[in-house]
Amino acid sequence: MPGSQADAHAYWLREPGRGEIRPVTLPEPGPDDVLVRTLRSGVSRGTETLVFRGGVPPSQHEAMRAPFQEGGFPGPVKYGYLNVGLVEQGPAELRGRTVFCLYPHQTAYVVPAGAVTVVPEEVPPARAVLAGTVETAVNALWDAAPLLGDRVTVVGAGMVGCCVARLLSRFPGAEVTLVDVDAGRADVAAALGVDFALPENAAAGRDLVVHTSATSAGLQRSLDLLAPEGTVVDLSWYGDREVRLSLGGAFHSARLGIRASQVGTISPARSARRTTHDRLALALDLLRDPAFDALITGRSRFAELPDAMARLAAGNLPALCHVITYEE
Repeated sequence: MPGSQADAHAYWLREPGRGEIRPVTLPEPGPDDVLVRTLRSGVSRGTETLVFRGGVPPSQHEAMRAPFQEGGFPGPVKYGYLNVGLVEQGPAELRGRTVFCLYPHQTAYVVPAGAVTVVPEEVPPARAVLAGTVETAVNALWDAAPLLGDRVTVVGAGMVGCCVARLLSRFPGAEVTLVDVDAGRADVAAALGVDFALPENAAAGRDLVVHTSATSAGLQRSLDLLAPEGTVVDLSWYGDREVRLSLGGAFHSARLGIRASQVGTISPARSARRTTHDRLALALDLLRDPAFDALITGRSRFAELPDAMARLAAGNLPALCHVITYEE
C-alpha cells in the first residue's frame, strides 16, 4: 500500500556514466490523483544518453527538465518521459485503464489525474511508449507545414526521424526519403512506407528537409539537399556539442533557411487552437498505425536498465526505441 517503504523502485542517474535502481516511498493518492503501475517505459535514446554522459550544458538545465524529474543535472537525477502503465487507484473513469504519462522509469507512481492520457485500446503498451516521440513529430510538422506533393527528406533515422517520416508518408502525393549513415535502416524505412538513401546518394532539390541526426555533418547535408528558398527544420538537440557549418556556398544565394523545432511548447501555427493535451491525444491516436512497431528494436527488464543505458550511450546496444519491461 502507498506510504510503506519501497512501494516502488526508480532508475536514477547517480552521476554521469553511472545509473542505479533506488527504492521509492509513494505518497498516498489524493481524490484527484492516480496510482499507476508501469507496464512499459521507453528510452528516448538521443536525449537520455546525452543526459547519461552529462552533456546538458548548464545554461539549459532548467529548459531540459522533464515534467516529473527529480534531482538536477548532471546528477543525481531521475529523468525520463515515456511511461505507459495501468491505473490501479483513481477516478472511476480511469481505474483499470492503460495510460501514457511523461514520467521517468519507475515501477509505480502517483500523479495528478490530469497528467495521464488514456491509450486507445488498439494500441499495445510497447507501441504506446512512442507517444512522446510522435508528439514531437506532430509539433515539427505543424512547424514545417509541408504541402501536397512536396519532395521531403528526413536526415537521421532515429526515433524522431522515423516518426516524422511515417507521418509524412501519409501526406497525399508527398515524396519522402529517409537518410541515414546506417544502411541497415533501409529495412525500417521500407516498413514505414518511405524511400531510403545513404547521405552521399540522397537526391537534392528538396522542398523541405527535416534534420534529426544531431550532427554537424547531418545538418550540413540537410542544407545541401534543399531547393532554392527551401528550409531545414532542425529537431536535433546538440547539448554541449559544437556545431560547424559551411555557409559560403548556396546558403545565401539560394536563400536557404534553418528553423528550430522543439516539443516544449506548442507550435505557433497551432498554439491558439491546441493544447499540449490535444497534441498528446493526437499522437496516441496516430499510434493505432501498426507500422510504428518497426521502431521497437530492443527490450530490457527494468532491473537491467543501468547496464542497458550504459550500453546504449556507448553504442554497444543498437536500438531505435529500446523498451523497458516491468513485472506484470
